[in-house]
Amino acid sequence: MPLHPQVKELMQKRTALDLPDNHRVSPEEARANARRGKQAIPTVKEPIGDISERHIPGPADDITVRIYRPDTQGPQPLIMFFHGGGWVIGDLDTEDSISRGLVNRVNAVLISVDYRLAPEHRFPAAVEDCYAATIWAVENSQELVIDSSRLAVAGTSAGGNLSAAVCQIARDRCGPEINHQVLFCPVIDSSLNRKSAIDNAEGYSLTTKGMKWFWDQYIGPNGNGHHPYASVINANDLSNLPDATVIAAEYDPLLDEAADYASALTAAGNDVTYSEYKGMIHGFNGSFGLIDDAVKACEQVASRILYSFNKNKADKTH
Repeated sequence: MPLHPQVKELMQKRTALDLPDNHRVSPEEARANARRGKQAIPTVKEPIGDISERHIPGPADDITVRIYRPDTQGPQPLIMFFHGGGWVIGDLDTEDSISRGLVNRVNAVLISVDYRLAPEHRFPAAVEDCYAATIWAVENSQELVIDSSRLAVAGTSAGGNLSAAVCQIARDRCGPEINHQVLFCPVIDSSLNRKSAIDNAEGYSLTTKGMKWFWDQYIGPNGNGHHPYASVINANDLSNLPDATVIAAEYDPLLDEAADYASALTAAGNDVTYSEYKGMIHGFNGSFGLIDDAVKACEQVASRILYSFNKNKADKTH
């Protein structure tokens, strides 16, 4: 279908800001431009119970996390959230709308992770930070008043990539047990050679050139972009992974790799729901108040997370 009218309107607002594509500027300028764009086109922030930030120990330095709490009595389930931005840009504010939306619809505590960014910290710094933060949350579940037996991970774009990688690492390192993974418009494969990367190469916010630049920053000249914790579809074994919900957008260069990963997870015996949102662009799920399908996608993944939590609970009582 054609671009949705709400998407067209959002893209016109972005075009009016006249910000250069990320691959044309330095990482520092790209980050500043991303913050400027976010401030110039604000999204709706649903009210929730409480928000706080704290520093937790990480593999290298302390990691800042933002803790979103619902307005209900705990212990609640836990969602670990990893922001998008090609591992280079983005911060704790990037995913504020979708984080609030998930807290309200799942009735969960959500911990958003300010992982180390590239190129200052290349692969696997980001994924190791996200895994370490997940371990920390589970180990401190009593203090955090969470039920860590009900655990989901979620993220958009590079954050979707990190969510998928954390699930593989948790399986390979024997814990923690993750019930569900939500991959919004995820980055899956460094090859960028699928049809959608050619058909949607430019004109829809994220460009294929921009995505290649992100990969170059993340992996570096001597890194291995084919490593399964980077290009997650390259894992030799995709079995015994958490239930997955993969949300893709029709006009996203990453559409086909998201579909291929959902198919590969399904073929390996996992419980997977894949949805392609027609007329949408990369990262549409964060545009609360601007794009109606952002809320629709949030509601879809919330119901899937709750399904996995309930299934896990039922399994343990039998």
